[in-house]
Amino acid sequence: MSDPAGLPDARDLARWSSALAAIARTGLGFTDNLYERERFEEVLHVAGDIKVAAANLDEAVQVQRETDHFVQEWLENVGEGVPGYVTPKVAIGAVVGNDRGELLLVQRADSGIWLYPTGWADVGYSPAEVAVKEVEEETGIECEPVRLLSVIDGQRMGFSRFGMYMLLFYCRATGGELRPHPLETSDVGWFGPTQLPEATAGASWWGPAAFAAIEGVEAPTAFDPPRDPIWRG
Repeated sequence: MSDPAGLPDARDLARWSSALAAIARTGLGFTDNLYERERFEEVLHVAGDIKVAAANLDEAVQVQRETDHFVQEWLENVGEGVPGYVTPKVAIGAVVGNDRGELLLVQRADSGIWLYPTGWADVGYSPAEVAVKEVEEETGIECEPVRLLSVIDGQRMGFSRFGMYMLLFYCRATGGELRPHPLETSDVGWFGPTQLPEATAGASWWGPAAFAAIEGVEAPTAFDPPRDPIWRG
């Protein structure tokens, strides 16, 4: 909890809302019992209320509209059986280093934020293949994966309002030329540890591990430790 009094904050509410919605949607995907379906849909409405509360919406009418929107969106994405089992989305990131000890960064076209190349996992590709593909598409640089740096819960870290895991690879540049993607990135570049752009996102937590990997320092894969208790921690 971030509140010193131990009260839930917006991040807690968003996490609980996503968890409840995932449980209800998974239940809807595995049952044909009308009674159970009604209960699961009611849980979705409760999850929608919690999500609205997390967003600090003040107007009662707006709250109801937003709740209905969330519930409808969740209901439209219910699958059947195993495809309906709701799990976190998976994002793949790539920390790419060159022989000069520099890090490859892209500037997102939509936000202006600088970050390592990243993208959603694609069906039919392994995580490492997605990393290589995203780097080449976003920057024009060819690379080879070396090792997995971290597996991070994006919702716990606070950079996602929904369930999302980030798999961050360390990759070595092998060729290519800097070429920003015409739609996704407005700029790309190589940066040393003291040269990161001011608008670089989250470098305080991933930067040291990234440059250590580029320098050849071996370290175990980082991951979020279990909380105690797991649900409320």
